[in-house]
Parts: sequence; C-alpha cells; structure tokens
Amino acid sequence: MKKTVLHKAIALLGAITMLAGVAACGHSNNADESGNGLKKVTFMLSWAPDTNHIGVYVAKNKGYFKQVGLDVDIVAVAQAGAEQAANNGQADFALSNLTNVGMYTTKGAKIKQVMQVQQKPSAIWCSLASNKAIKSPKDFDGKTFATFGSNESDAVIRRMIQTDGGKGTFDKVTVGTSTFQTLSSGKADFGGFYATWEGVQADMYGPKLNCFTEPDYGVPGNADTIGIITSSKTISSNPTLVRKFVQATKKGYEYAYSHPDDAAAILVKEAPDANLKLAFVKKSMKTIVNGQYWGDPTKIKDGSFVFGTNDTKGAQQYFDFLAKEDAYTDSHGKTVHTVPVAKNISTDEFLK
Repeated sequence: MKKTVLHKAIALLGAITMLAGVAACGHSNNADESGNGLKKVTFMLSWAPDTNHIGVYVAKNKGYFKQVGLDVDIVAVAQAGAEQAANNGQADFALSNLTNVGMYTTKGAKIKQVMQVQQKPSAIWCSLASNKAIKSPKDFDGKTFATFGSNESDAVIRRMIQTDGGKGTFDKVTVGTSTFQTLSSGKADFGGFYATWEGVQADMYGPKLNCFTEPDYGVPGNADTIGIITSSKTISSNPTLVRKFVQATKKGYEYAYSHPDDAAAILVKEAPDANLKLAFVKKSMKTIVNGQYWGDPTKIKDGSFVFGTNDTKGAQQYFDFLAKEDAYTDSHGKTVHTVPVAKNISTDEFLK
C-alpha cells in the first residue's frame, strides 16, 4: 500500500523527534561529482517503486538527467520518511505530496513541493466485495477500520460516513502487514487503497473490492497531490540544480503519460528488486492515463495546462478540512489550528 492518506503516519513517527538539529545530520550530494563530471544527486522513493515514481525512472533510463549534467541515484525510503530525508539533506529530492509537506511544516520542517504529478484524488475506501453488510460508507459505522493510525485518515472516514447519513463512529485496528491481508483475515471490515495501484491489483488478482471515493462523500479538495519535493535550503542555495532536476523529471513523466507501455517496461527493468509484473504495471499506467490522473492530455498538448503544476486550490480546500477536524499536530503531538498554506509550501517556478 502506498502512503499519502494511508502511509504518512509511518513516516511522521520519526519526524517528531528528528526535526531538531536537522542541519547537523544532513549530507547533501549537491557538491559531489561522479567520475564522468556529472553532478551527483539523490532522489528518495516515498514507498516501494510504483507508477507514481515512474517518471524519475524514465528520466534516468532515457538519459534526461545526464543531458542536464546530473547523475541521479534513486534510493529506498529512509525509516523516518522521505520528507524528513529531504528536510535534513539526506536526499536532494523525494516523492511526497502537498498534504505530507503541510503535515511536516507544522512540525518545523522547511520543505516545498516543486512539481505535482497527480492532479486528482485516487484514494479509494473499500471493503471486500464478499462482505455484503457494507453497501455504502454509512455502513462503515460500528465496523473496524484497518488503519496506519493517522488523524487524517480518521477525519476522511468520519466525513464520508456522516455525509452518507451515518454517525461517523468506528473501531480501528493497526495494519501489521497489508490491508488486503487484514481484511481477508477478518480483523477489519474496511480500509484504504489507491485506484491506480491496489485497485488494479484487486481487479487483476483479487480479492475483489467494494470501493467508495472521497469526493463522492463530502471530502473537499485534493488529498492526493503527489509530486516532487526538496528542501527550502536547496531551493535558495542552488536553484539551478532544482530547475535541472525538475525539467528532466517533468520530461520523464510526460514521456510516461504519452508512452505508458514503454514506461511500464522501463520501471520493471530499472527496479528489479521490486519484482513487478509487466502486465500489472501496464494496467496501472492505463488506469492513470484513462482516468487523466496526471492532467487532461488535451490541455497539456495545447498549453492551457502546464504538466506538473501544483494544485494549490485543491490542496488548500483539503488542508482547511483537516484543520477543522483537528488533524494537525506539532512536534510534541499537540493539536494545532494553524492551517498550512498551500501556496507557501509549493512553487511552480521551476516548471518553465
């Protein structure tokens, strides 16, 4: 399962104790050069390799990074999370989303999103299709939620239930392995997935799911603003590096959006340890393209939409919702009511 709404709780666990003194523990590769004269740059995954990361793999495979003088290492996510790694300089860039960036900035992090790949929500909240007691979100009332423990996911589920006419009360069990296994074992009745990944997995391999989406049940804005982040320090000290990385990465995602099958093959080849099945990755990319999750191709082609633009309006609507639900906490775990400002934690300046 991927992060955003569902997995950010894991990454946030390390943030509370590690934000202090971040400058001392960071070791950016910005000044290093590889033997071929390219500038070494580290990009950190935000979970296991998947189609959300695909543009970075394509950019590396196609030589887009080398064309702008970069030698990019793609590394596994750190235990404390990709956001923390970007904040302290352990990684120059990482995959995250504006929701995570907002959560981390309330705890003192200095990071920004410099390119947004996904332009609309893909989270789906599901029960097993075999569970006939659940026909809509109001039937989650009194049931058990397979959760990673975040205040955010609780707020989303509560709003969906209440919008559908329920009370918004539910039990919780922390997911130990996968949500699929937790539901299949009977330890929980429903959980969160993503239409572009686990939804594809369920369609192809089972178990079949009965799913509901956030926008249909009262959750405002865009929760899944997935994109590329870096530290505010990197932006101010080396804007040329940021522009080079963003431009090459943008080119990689645009290629993937236009050539989804080829991009799928590149991901499978470039991330062998993930043991991805080509047919599965192809279907994930087909879901992304058909659903226009990365933007309207017609508008991208005619220039009326710039690929990678941050959806600050959708993000802010979601931030305001989370604040009303008391989902934000400081580095000590205390609820805070200062709402992150999407325009302040993102920038489109490197897309041009």
